[in-house]
Amino acid sequence: MERPRVIFLDAVGTLFGIQGSVGTIYSQLARQFGVEVSEADLNLAFGQSFRRSEPAAFPNAEPSEIPVLEFEWWQAIAQETFAQAGVLQQFSDFATFFKELYAYFETPSPWFVYPEVPLVLEGWRSQEIELGILSNFDSRLYSVLGALDLAKFFTSITISTEVGAAKPSPAIFAAGLEKHHCKAIAAWHIGDSYQEDYEAAQAVGLQGIWLNRTDKSVPIRSYPSPSPAMLTPVPQPRAIRNLSELSELITR
Repeated sequence: MERPRVIFLDAVGTLFGIQGSVGTIYSQLARQFGVEVSEADLNLAFGQSFRRSEPAAFPNAEPSEIPVLEFEWWQAIAQETFAQAGVLQQFSDFATFFKELYAYFETPSPWFVYPEVPLVLEGWRSQEIELGILSNFDSRLYSVLGALDLAKFFTSITISTEVGAAKPSPAIFAAGLEKHHCKAIAAWHIGDSYQEDYEAAQAVGLQGIWLNRTDKSVPIRSYPSPSPAMLTPVPQPRAIRNLSELSELITR
């Protein structure tokens, strides 16, 4: 593969992951507040709450308002998660609990860096490929990247809450490209979401690459008509199991 000028990467699920699961961490911290709830119930409830939420993007917000909006966005998801798990009323002070939970995810403790990531990023940087992040996370990402010793690799960090648009919106890709003064055709984007990373990048002219660490199937789409004539063949995505596989394919 021809070497790109810029490689963008997603953050969570691509560069680093969660220790255990969201349910594990939520359950452990809830126990400190006297609330017992299973990890499995919280994982199920969190997934449903997260999928129902609006994108983490605040297009009309002033920069000074964004941290509060991010906090409130996540607080609503957490509150719904514990409500669905049937234990919200067991908290004597959910607001204090959530402040600790939110702050905890800004530290390195709940995260781990995928083993190949530092070496691969260093290799790309040595080839003078510019690296950027395109993420639907929030501004805590800056602290997390620093704590995980990953910030040094990136010349740009583009976050949905700051741009006012979340993947798969073309606007967040445009914002990232603008920071590098780069055309889409000269850039790649790598991420673990088939739709938000691979398909969205392809749609705006970048080379999308699906990081499929857990061998997931391509998502099945819902069509307005069951007629086979309505089904458009989906090209086989360029997929990798880890970043090392891609690094070996780049032509110097």
